[in-house]
This record gives sequence, structure tokens and C-alpha cells, in this order.
Amino acid sequence: MAKTNVSELQLERKKFKPVLPAVLKNGPSSVTPKTGKPTQSISDPEIVQKLFPNTYGMPLVNFGKGKNLAAAKKAVKIGVVLSGGQAPGGHNVIAGIFDGLKKANPKNKLIGFLGGPSGILENKQKEITSALMDEYRNTGGFDIIQSGRTKIETPEQFEQTKKNMLENKFDALVVVGGDDSNTNAGLLAEYFKKENMPVSVIGVPKTIDGDLKNDHIEASFGFDTATKIYAELTGNVCRDVNSARKYWHFIRLMGRSASHIALEVGLKTHPNIVLIGEEVREKKMTLSQIVDDIAGIVAKRAEAKKNFGVALVPEGLIEFIPEMKELISALNDALADNETHLNTLSHIDEKKSFVYSKLQEHLAALMKSLPGTISSQLMLDRDPHGNVQVSQIETEKLLISMVKTKLSEMKKEGKYTGKFSTINHFFGYEGRCGAPSNFDANYTYALGYNAAVLALNGLTGYLSSVRKLTKPSALWECGGVPLTMMMNIERRKGKEKPVIQKALVELAGKPFKALEKNRQLWAETESYVFPGPIQYFGPSTVADITTVTLKLERG
Repeated sequence: MAKTNVSELQLERKKFKPVLPAVLKNGPSSVTPKTGKPTQSISDPEIVQKLFPNTYGMPLVNFGKGKNLAAAKKAVKIGVVLSGGQAPGGHNVIAGIFDGLKKANPKNKLIGFLGGPSGILENKQKEITSALMDEYRNTGGFDIIQSGRTKIETPEQFEQTKKNMLENKFDALVVVGGDDSNTNAGLLAEYFKKENMPVSVIGVPKTIDGDLKNDHIEASFGFDTATKIYAELTGNVCRDVNSARKYWHFIRLMGRSASHIALEVGLKTHPNIVLIGEEVREKKMTLSQIVDDIAGIVAKRAEAKKNFGVALVPEGLIEFIPEMKELISALNDALADNETHLNTLSHIDEKKSFVYSKLQEHLAALMKSLPGTISSQLMLDRDPHGNVQVSQIETEKLLISMVKTKLSEMKKEGKYTGKFSTINHFFGYEGRCGAPSNFDANYTYALGYNAAVLALNGLTGYLSSVRKLTKPSALWECGGVPLTMMMNIERRKGKEKPVIQKALVELAGKPFKALEKNRQLWAETESYVFPGPIQYFGPSTVADITTVTLKLERG
């Protein structure tokens, strides 16, 4: 069914034609895979190899030009599933897969599983047709087939997946997701191999958090668009404080397990304070030390009659504070081990009292010292991957409250004479479904097309890799990275499990060093930058720019 509510921008964006890397331009039958040496996991190789005996050690794959008639000979049926949170460009991933398949053989079929991995288990699917695909090209969101957070992990779920794949005669499955979802793709690839199933599994790196990257995955898709959206909002707030000059704005930014978004938005807008979780962890800072640092900057600006400013707080900050990290880890185990009993308790205070008895004394004391709203938020149900739902922990409000208390103490000591009026924000969901930037529109299309080529060559257990991203898209390099190569062993829900290792902000890296170099200047002055909205048309220097992070890391 054609979409009836279409904006003027969407009508124009439908005309945008992503530029494929040159190696993919003539279609899958003109691409040949070249393999390198065997690989090993980033850590815990012996354990990971035991868990993945059939797919461990596979080589890196690079694509080159050359005749490959086998990739186009047989008509195939490929499934695609969107897993986890939305990210700008998901529709173009599907468009890339679709166009790659049809270029290889017009009889090839692409089937979308509805509602995420649950669609695989429940056999809910629909065919992606040319007419349907054309309605979604270059648009934001995942609404063409929707997404979900169901995790395929039990023996029964694996068996059901096998049954549905074989009965529907699928040749491959493309999983579009983040580190957890692609870990699951690796587990499925291993299971299919063990069961001698002729079904390939290919992953596509998606997450606006920016924490799924390495030497071969230079960026996860959606990060560029989302940070542009957040930077526009933050820049607008910066301009507002510079106009009104009477409020401190504390902005919490999405980023559960890494501070890439806060760092990128900071580099784009130059606010007065940019907190980086990885730095807090490295310096073993306590919550009170963070508060003291913020209060010091507020007081310093007040001396200059500047009772205003902007502070960026990464969503996952609380997990980077060592004492809080220890508490959350202990809570995860306590909640997992006592889930049945906790479900019999109806009131949050009852649950807290029970959990206190299961924690070490110093951790119970720390939890009791937190404001009631924060300790309650720490008790919330975990997500399907066993992670604390940090997006529901209002860290910026905690900091505001504690900074106010600190400034009151400083005022009594004659060390502070200003006013501290605050406004808090959380910029999160606003960035997940934006219309993809030109960079993300090109990148996601290439990732999808590349995933199709990997599947058509019968490869399995690989993550779609498109590299050299600071160059024009025609010069990007393509191939695949073994999913097991990126894995390590982590504790989840009280058990040791294989997961793709998250990429954190590197304190020795150029992006963080750029922040560190300018931090004091930004704290004391109004060096604000106002990026404005994403530009889809106009000079390349405006419309085609990518992230500061990528430029510094790869430029």
C-alpha cells in the first residue's frame, strides 16, 4: 500500500540516488571475494573457539572486481530482520539488499520478518517488492517491517528458527543490529552450521551509540545522522543560553555503554562541560568528585557574572563511575538470582529491602544514600540482554540536585555568590528515526548491497564491512569481517557469555584529545558552535560532511 502522508522533503529525498562503491557498481556477478589469513577473537580465544567450533577462525573477506557468475546463477530467497533500537538509514540497508539481489537475478526474493526477531520465531513475514521499497528509500525509521528486541537464545527458539527457515526455503538471513543482535547472528550462524543447514547468516552494523566499530568497521550506521540531530538541538540550546544568560542547561544524551555521542556532539557544539564516562572510569572518579568539578566550573563562571552554561551528560555515565558500576553489577546478579522471589513482592520498597540484604554492606549503604528516585530506577527490569535500562535513570537530574547542594555549601563558605537556575533535557529518541544524512544514506545502501553479495557467495557468520569512509563513497572498500573475530566473554545475567566487544571512547585517541585540548577554554568562554539542521542539498562541504570523530580517527 502506498504511503499517503508524504512531506515535501520526503518527495525530494526519493529522488536521491546513493552512490555505490566502485567495486559493487556493476552488480554481484562482477564481484569476487578474496580471503586472507585465519582470524582469532579479540580476547578469550580458547573459550570463544570452543563455543564456535564451526565458524571460529574464518578469514577476512575483501571484494575485488572480477567475473563471478555463480553469484547470479541460482535464484535465492533471503530474509532480513531489523533488531533492537532504530537508527537512521535502516530502510536504505534493505534497499541495498533488495537492489543487490535483483541485480544478480530478477527472480531473487527478499522477505522481511515483521517486528524484529520475534517475526522469525512466529513466521510473520512479507515480501519486499519494488513498489513497496520505493516508498521507503532514503527515509528514516524502521517502519517498513518494524523492529523488536526479542533475543533468540533458548534451544527451543533455535529449533523453531531452524524449522521456519527450512520450511520456507530460505537461503540466507541478514540481521541488522548492534553488538548484541550481531552476537546473536553469530550464534545462529554457528547453530546452522552445526545442523548442516544451507542457510547463510550475515550481520549489518547498526547503532547510533557508535560503539560497534573496530579497524574493519569504521562506523556503525545511524551515528552520523543522530549526532547531527542532537548537535542541532544542543547548538540551539547554546544559542539560547547565550541570549538569555540566566540558566544552566544539563543535557543527557543517548549512549548506554559508551560516550561517543556526547563526545561527537561536544566537538560539534563546544558546550561548557562535556562529561565522558570512559574518562571517569579511567580516573576512578567518585560521584562526589564529578559534582565538585561541575560546581567548580559553575562558580568560576559566576565570578565573571555568567550564571549560565551548557553541560553534556552521557546516558550511561552512572555505569562508568566505579562505585556505581560495582553496585549495578551486584544488582544485576541479585536481581537475576532472586527473580522468582522478587516477582512475589508488589511494592518497590519491599523489593529494595530484600535486595539490600543480598548486597555487600558498603554497596547497600551506597544504594541507600542515593535519592529514592534513582535507587528505584536502578531496580527497574533489565532489557532482554540483561542490561540496566540506563535511559530511564535521570542522571542529569541527580547531578543538578547534587551540584545545588554543593553550591549551597560553597555559598556558606563564601566561595560562591552566583545563581544556579537549571533546565534539564534528554535527547534520545529524537535522533533514532531521522531522515538519514547523505553520508548515512550512501553508507547504509552500500552496507546492504554488500551484505547481499556476501550472502550470494554463500558466506556465513560475517558482518558487512564498508571501509575508507572519509573518502568519496565511490572509493569505499567492501568485504566481510568474521563475527567471532570481534567477540569476547562477558558476564550477563549472572552467566559468562560470548558477546561482540563494545568500542569505547579511547582516551588516547584524537577525538578525545581534541576535547581535552579545548575543555578549559570552552568552560570559561562562550565558544559555542551552532551546526543547524541536517543539510540534504547544496555544496558538498555542507551536505556531505560526516562526523568530527570519523575525520579525526580516519582523516
